[in-house]
Order: sequence, then structure tokens, then C-alpha cells
Amino acid sequence: MLDTNLALARGQVSRVLIVDDHPLYGDAVASALRVSFNDCAIRMAETLKEALDVLDDGYAPELVMFDLKLPDVKGISGFREFIERSPDARVLVISSLASAELVQSLLQSGARGFLPKDAVIKTLKYAIQEIVAGRRYVPQQFQNVDKDACAYQANPELSALTAQQIRVLKLICAGKPNKQIAYELSLAEATVKAHITALLRRLGVHNRTEAVVVAESAMMRHGGAEPEARAFLNH
Repeated sequence: MLDTNLALARGQVSRVLIVDDHPLYGDAVASALRVSFNDCAIRMAETLKEALDVLDDGYAPELVMFDLKLPDVKGISGFREFIERSPDARVLVISSLASAELVQSLLQSGARGFLPKDAVIKTLKYAIQEIVAGRRYVPQQFQNVDKDACAYQANPELSALTAQQIRVLKLICAGKPNKQIAYELSLAEATVKAHITALLRRLGVHNRTEAVVVAESAMMRHGGAEPEARAFLNH
């Protein structure tokens, strides 16, 4: 393992595993890797079982490109199983599934980075360079661990609110009175009232109840955008 770490420290990668059930995409990733790393041995697998079989054959990848949506995988448990079998590999998850919550869960489970599957080759190469250098790579839009705030800001109906107004609105939706909101946000109660007045005006509503209805309706519409990503976290 010392030799492997030394090679990675020098920006060299000699063994890569691509786990993806779309041959054309896998081939494109392999081509990008061969351009970036001379004499790089690349193995490919289209299922989790094939990937684990490659490990059983004694192949120890330094870098792994891992797609979440595989024919024999249901949920994030497949990724975690692979990580358990190859804990020293630097894994870059490349997937069409994307949410801040999912990405953070992947990082906590051992991934070194995440890349949406529609990313351009230039971004792919940069992500690989970052991971090989010992750093993580996560696109800016998935670095926000506050999934609710991220979802609020993604809604056209709520995007006009400031970050602080979103925090206040979330607590209003949780049924918190002004005094409790002031305590949780370390604000003066008068400041909270000012934020509420402003957010009511921006939402075009007259009271807290109407604001909750608007917020919850918007969140339900947004929630349908990434149900598969959320479902992955439950398996």
C-alpha cells in the first residue's frame, strides 16, 4: 500500500476500475483516463457483482469510477458494500442521481468525490486530479448540507427569500413562535418580526398561516424532482 500511496502522491495512477452499466459512457471515461495517465491499467464492470469479482481476482484499484445505478444494486447499500471490500481505493461516484443529502451521505460512507453524469470531460479530468491529489471533489451545488434550505432556494416561489428569511420560514413551518425563533437563530425578537414582515411581503401573503401553505406546497412540488435520489438513501 505504501507504493500505491507514493504513486498517488506523485499524481500517478496505474490501476483503475470503472463500474458502470453503460458501455459507451464507460469507454468515454476510460479514454479520458488513458489520456491523463500513461500506462494505466483499466478494468471495467457493469454490475456490483462483477466489480466485487474483480476485487476477488486480486485487482487492487487505486481509483474507482462508480455509478450508483447498477442492475443488481438497490440503494446506497451497494456502494457501501463496495467500499467495505476496497477501503483503500479512492472512489469517485459518477451518477445521474443527485441531491445534497445523497452526496453528503456518499462522502460520509467513504466516497472521495461526486460528479453528475452529465458533467463535461474537462470537469471529469479536474475531479480526478483533485482526488488523486488527496483532496475531495464536490460540485458547489451539492456542498450545502442543509437540504431543506437548498430545496427552498431552488423553488421559484421561494427563491426571492434571503438565507435568513428561509431559516425563519423553516421555523415558522415547524410551528415555532417568534420568541423561540429568536432564541434558535440568536436574534432579537424585533429582528425576527422584521424578517417575517419582509418574507410575507416577498411571498405575497398576509400572515404566517398563508406563508406555511405556500412553503409546504412549494416543497412538495420540489420534492418530486429527486424522489429516486431520496429513495436510494433508504436502501
